[in-house]
Amino acid sequence: MTVPALEVDGLRHGYGGNRLALEGVGFRVMPGAFTCLLGPNGAGKSTLFALATGLLRPTAGQVRIHGHDIVQASGDALAGLGVVFQQPTLDLDLTVLQNLRYFAALHGIGRRDADRRIESELTRLSLFERRGEKIRALNGGHRRRVEIARALLHRPTLLLLDEPTVGLDIPARRTLIRHVHALCAEDGIAVLWATHLIDEIDPATDHVVVLHRGRVRASGPVAVVNAEAGCANVAESFDRLTAANPAADMEVAA
Repeated sequence: MTVPALEVDGLRHGYGGNRLALEGVGFRVMPGAFTCLLGPNGAGKSTLFALATGLLRPTAGQVRIHGHDIVQASGDALAGLGVVFQQPTLDLDLTVLQNLRYFAALHGIGRRDADRRIESELTRLSLFERRGEKIRALNGGHRRRVEIARALLHRPTLLLLDEPTVGLDIPARRTLIRHVHALCAEDGIAVLWATHLIDEIDPATDHVVVLHRGRVRASGPVAVVNAEAGCANVAESFDRLTAANPAADMEVAA
């Protein structure tokens, strides 16, 4: 059987006392699949990303990347992982090329090989001609493209993107979404794309995990989630699945 690119099982995390961010979270992201982690602000998406990248240790449960436990075998797990965090992490005073060369060096990629990979990724993103410009000279959409190019330099098989379109205009958002979908279709990369924007989901091809108040309310192909919710589209399903039910929910910290 195909090993999931990402497998989350019984994940629980709290920040002290009864303040739980996640409770019993479980889902899979398969190779080549574009999966949207859909939830409102405060649903627990960023906490989940921190756990999936090893920045936090779970209170209970497991995160496995291609079968490697993120806690017990972090080196093997992280080797196949690329990440674009919600907050930008590029050095504004370095050029595009300098930022990418620095990241490549951290992964032990030699200069000649790094430059070949950088040229390839920047060309795919229509940014190669701007490789000599400082990051602060780029607009938000171009900076996000650089972060994606950086995340792909070490040839990951799983890409996590936490609210990557925050602050971007509509054309830039659409360009970014198309490019990441192409990575799944053409390169077989598995993607977990966290968002609170329903229009970033392609109902024909995407999978969705609905996260609300720290719990998974539904997961699977969009058509399956809609059918199980008894709704005609993602927007209706999301409204139904996240309807207020204080008695069944818990206090959520993040």
